[in-house]
Amino acid sequence: MNFKVSVPASTSNLGPGFDALGLALTLYNDFIVEPSDFYSVEIEGEGAEELPKDEKNLFLRAYRSTMEYLGLNQPVKVKLINRIPLGRGLGSSATAIVGGILAAEKISGKKLSLSEVIDVAFKFEPHPDNVLPAYTGGFVVAATNGDLSYIKLDFPEELKVIIVVPELFLSTEESRSVLPDSYNRKDVIFNIQRVALLLGALQKKDFGLLKEAVKDRVHQPYRCDLIPSFWEILSEGYKAGAYAVYLSGAGSCIGALADNEIGKAMCNVFDALGIESKYLILDVDKEGARIEEA
Repeated sequence: MNFKVSVPASTSNLGPGFDALGLALTLYNDFIVEPSDFYSVEIEGEGAEELPKDEKNLFLRAYRSTMEYLGLNQPVKVKLINRIPLGRGLGSSATAIVGGILAAEKISGKKLSLSEVIDVAFKFEPHPDNVLPAYTGGFVVAATNGDLSYIKLDFPEELKVIIVVPELFLSTEESRSVLPDSYNRKDVIFNIQRVALLLGALQKKDFGLLKEAVKDRVHQPYRCDLIPSFWEILSEGYKAGAYAVYLSGAGSCIGALADNEIGKAMCNVFDALGIESKYLILDVDKEGARIEEA
């Protein structure tokens, strides 16, 4: 029995929704899994040279943790086909975690509840804004306080998600390390207002409000120095016609919501700095992680 687990990328925060908003995208990492007498990992695509192929591999760690939770032990061979760039704020780690959990479900023949999935996933990534959309698909609003509360909202089909991908690796740890330990009241109120405005604008399809709605004072002002010419890139996106431009997750990718072609204008800024970049035009994945016959 061999099978394929496909898990979508995700873009999170969308400006002010730090650790709360996540959007699954039509870009996938695939994991081809087969029961075996021993564990082995093969990697193709992104991270083929950098990612571990032993027990430190994140897919295997999530798989083994889930099997341990189920009281089972079944080694597997897995081939990772990675299309999602690493260390760019597109949830590549979340795909490995969710992929490992789903593989364990398939091998064991047992279905975990969402609460159980989150319990396992949070051992490796203790915030929901990438893990949850990777698992459920769609546009997800999540809150944690011991337990997880979340809701999936409709996302306007008219909007494309343009992702600018620079050749600039940023670990989540590095990107979180520059954030302050506390915030002043004005900045907190600023973000609360804009998260509310963002959700309302998307539901009402009032795209003219999005530029204001994705402004942020919690993480982007502190992370911007990690990405050369960050504010100029945002400006070029708006000049080219984007409704919203924001830092995707912890970076270094920059996301834009638009109904036209604006990626090239943003890449031009990186080109001028001598930093290679590309852009992707994506839709929202509504299905989330899925298992297919290999």
